[in-house]
Amino acid sequence: MRRQRAAVGTTVFFVVGPGSVIGLVPWLLTGGWQLRKPLPYWAPMRVIGVILLAAGLIALIQAFARFVVEGFGTPVPIAAPERLVVGGLYRYVRNPMYVAALAIIVGQALALGQLGLLIYAVALWLITATFVRFYEEPTLTRRFGADYEAYRRAVPAWWPRLRPWKLSDRDDPGAG
Repeated sequence: MRRQRAAVGTTVFFVVGPGSVIGLVPWLLTGGWQLRKPLPYWAPMRVIGVILLAAGLIALIQAFARFVVEGFGTPVPIAAPERLVVGGLYRYVRNPMYVAALAIIVGQALALGQLGLLIYAVALWLITATFVRFYEEPTLTRRFGADYEAYRRAVPAWWPRLRPWKLSDRDDPGAG
């Protein structure tokens, strides 16, 4: 039952939260996904954009699913996970949802040739990084204590590790 409620809550939040941030706002900023006339030789950038967009969407869905499968909760603070979520993509980077959302927006910017979306991505990262630093990290430290601190020391917030962090690395956060 816990997992069912977590799945429903996570799905609703996915539609409302990221749906707005990576869907509605970019749609509004681009005038309904308007494709800009490309600069000369822009085709490779469009391809990179589509790859970033697809990879970001897959990563975002996987990160959200991890909250249900591993944490028995949702990414929403009022229905937070019971367990610290450190599996899947969280073994590489502490904030895979935010990194994935930013990749999607940058991908949209490149695919559509929309500079406004790159500016939006930078602004979103600044807001998100501030939120993570001053709300999420202290909250997780209070909730999960030493486990979160070990995880935080071993796994970068924004740039993924090359090798996955293992739960057994807790005793030696620099390992892995």
